[in-house]
Amino acid sequence: MSVETIERTTTSTIRKPAPRYRVLLHNDAFNSMEYVVESLLKVVPSLTMPQAVDIMMQAHTAGTALVITCALEHAEFYSEGLCNLGLTSTIEPDE
Repeated sequence: MSVETIERTTTSTIRKPAPRYRVLLHNDAFNSMEYVVESLLKVVPSLTMPQAVDIMMQAHTAGTALVITCALEHAEFYSEGLCNLGLTSTIEPDE
């Protein structure tokens, strides 16, 4: 009578969080502050009015402002939405 040994190997899956991207709003000399705030609220529904005003003021004074940090697909969607409304927006990887 022979005894067989069965070796079991376990593999554990390490889930890495999806890379996140920053949606940036750039200041421009064309759009009114009110229009920028309205556009931010329209494109990024999770923003509150005070947050949109802060983002607009940050872009106005510093040249750029962080709108939101999210997954790539969402970042592209938000940035494209802002651009479609005549604003200047870019995305970059979140370090």
